[in-house]
Amino acid sequence: MQSSSHVSPTPTPVSNKLSPKLATILAAAAEAVAGVIDGRTPEASLQACLPAVRAGAMDLTYTTLRDYGRGDFLLAQLTEKRLPDTLVHSLLLVALSRLERRPEDAHTLVNQATDAAKEIGNGRYKGVVNGVLRNFLRRQDELSTAADADAVALHRHPAWWISRIRADHPQHWQAILAAGNSHPPMCLRAQRRRVTSTNWQDSLTGEGIDARALNDEAYLLTRPIPVERIPGFADGLCSVQDFGAQAAAHLLDLSDGMSVLDACAAPGGKAAHLLELANVRLTALDIDERRLQRVQSNLDRLGLSATLKVGDAAKLDTWWDGQSFERILADVPCSASGVVRRHPDAKWLRRETDLRSFARQQASIIDALWQTLARGGKMLYCTCSLFDQENAAQIGSFMARHTDAQRLPTHLNTPSQSDLELKLLPTAEHDGFYYALLQKR
Repeated sequence: MQSSSHVSPTPTPVSNKLSPKLATILAAAAEAVAGVIDGRTPEASLQACLPAVRAGAMDLTYTTLRDYGRGDFLLAQLTEKRLPDTLVHSLLLVALSRLERRPEDAHTLVNQATDAAKEIGNGRYKGVVNGVLRNFLRRQDELSTAADADAVALHRHPAWWISRIRADHPQHWQAILAAGNSHPPMCLRAQRRRVTSTNWQDSLTGEGIDARALNDEAYLLTRPIPVERIPGFADGLCSVQDFGAQAAAHLLDLSDGMSVLDACAAPGGKAAHLLELANVRLTALDIDERRLQRVQSNLDRLGLSATLKVGDAAKLDTWWDGQSFERILADVPCSASGVVRRHPDAKWLRRETDLRSFARQQASIIDALWQTLARGGKMLYCTCSLFDQENAAQIGSFMARHTDAQRLPTHLNTPSQSDLELKLLPTAEHDGFYYALLQKR
């Protein structure tokens, strides 16, 4: 599953109080987790839920998927063999995740999970669910110690993923994995053409929204909130965009009048940012027409305009008219390992062999795009991946194939950083990204 927007659903905590809806929410979350096990996204499984159920179920689902490696380990210790019913297996994963995170709700949770088992299985596994969860509570200390001794259970990532991150980031691998299990930050980007930083900060404060300015356009919220609560969002005064993703538009070194291509534009956050920074002639390209409609919706909300084209960036004959671009943003498809806390199902849907497929696709795209770049023009290679195979190794291979390419520094407002690549590791302020700036001689 490829990440598209780097924006995760706003967490909606389930009430601590006993609620007749909790069993229904647990059952809906179990459906979503079972869907991921079968290769579907959580959103697809929860589309049919009522809004009140969907919000709580989505939060439980995402938390369970962040904890999946640990939950699967614990469940294996509590059952002699894997339960034949995937839904009941998933319900127990949801319940175990919540029990570890909210031990004060143990009594309520066990009762409601038992009722949820009745909802999804006509009572057949009601006793099993009750027995497994009560057994976990009796053995919790013992099982937690065992889980902490298992790498997958401890770090809550697949074994191959842990090995890759450890090899590619030997100094930071533990912090990266820990960040991947956390809730993602929510950052706003003020529409600098329409608001000033001072006015925008006052607007947030006036609505009781606690936010910290990261620069003159980015504001990190203390806690995520629904976009409906953000003042001026519907009127195009701001966008939700991760602070790390906001680096892309600044790195491209734009000037008014330039011809610019956003080669994998959906859902349009970076495209809009490019237009906010300079009066450029922007072409927004995407292979998926439906996703391109989201780009148009975002531009309309912000009062911006671009030329939108449907086409495969790697196949020039499907979209290119022969006119060169002075700047190209190549935000290529990738494993999305840098934004996995927003899409925790990706950890378990991905396979290590997928990295080779992504690398081939990335190479095909940037080789094609290079042909459309004017001499002296710049192309920014961008991924939301933390794997070197998609990042440094990809750019190294590209440079070997293209003798007319040279690498440029990728520092932003930190002159001390003059490296020929920008690696943003996930932190409390931003997700993980990779940037390399290339110029055609």
